[in-house]
Amino acid sequence: MWQRMPDNTPTSSPTVQFSVIIAVYNDWAPLEGCLQSLDRQTSSSKFEVIIVDDGSEQTVPESIRGRKSFYPLILIEHPHSGIASARNRGIQDATGSVLVFTDADCRLQPNCMANLSIAILNSPKEDYFQFNLTGDRSTLVGQAEQLRLRAIQKKTLQPDGRIRYLNTAGFAIRRSRVDVENGLFNPVALRSEDTLLLVDLIQRGELPLFVDEAVVQHSISLPLLSCMRKDIVSAWLEARTFALIHATGVQVRMSHQERIGMLSSTWKTTSHDSIGRTAWFVLVVRQSIQRVITFGYRLLHLALEN
Repeated sequence: MWQRMPDNTPTSSPTVQFSVIIAVYNDWAPLEGCLQSLDRQTSSSKFEVIIVDDGSEQTVPESIRGRKSFYPLILIEHPHSGIASARNRGIQDATGSVLVFTDADCRLQPNCMANLSIAILNSPKEDYFQFNLTGDRSTLVGQAEQLRLRAIQKKTLQPDGRIRYLNTAGFAIRRSRVDVENGLFNPVALRSEDTLLLVDLIQRGELPLFVDEAVVQHSISLPLLSCMRKDIVSAWLEARTFALIHATGVQVRMSHQERIGMLSSTWKTTSHDSIGRTAWFVLVVRQSIQRVITFGYRLLHLALEN
């Protein structure tokens, strides 16, 4: 493990101490943008950043290894075993009272941590916090992601301010609710480990509090075709996780009718925008890929069982 402590760490007492955990697998280029967004945080609370290298094939760039920031930056080298295991490894070295999870391709808005701190201090009985996720509308893929995230969050937001949705692109949990030794995430899940965690919370009657003012932008840098190729791989890995979720009897995915309703509502929001309409078609294609792969996975396993 390599660790660098900055020379100008603030000495004032923190209101809330955060540990920001980022699992990385060959994501060094987008990680630069994520760390820059953390540099711009307006929060007076102290926080550390823990980067867990999940056995990347690419060497850690010197720009990351020798990076100087106002927050402690810790790099942990971990054998490749999946994002769930990598995040669990980061938890073990975290010292903050609140653990924050985000991804290398995410950008925290400047007041994100400050608004999260306010929400946590104002909600002492809440243990789980879901950030407000947006897409990077400067690209076609990003606009499609914006449509998807906005629709999902609107649909799953509950009247009491909690949300039936959990995405580790921006999620926080009080450390006191984590079994540090055994980890927070199920390492069997190679993808959608956050949705599997949501199922566990639903079964316990707990949901994350939605923090609308804590905004995280998911910045997808891949071109459309590369993004769709990645969607195919991701959907196959997610299908395994959703098979586990299906066995619990908890419904977290939209029904076909609900999905059609979501697409219909997002279509209406783009009625006067040709670029938005194109993004809508991209959203439909990506959603279709996911459903087809999931259906194919189920058919394959039914055939193997018989």
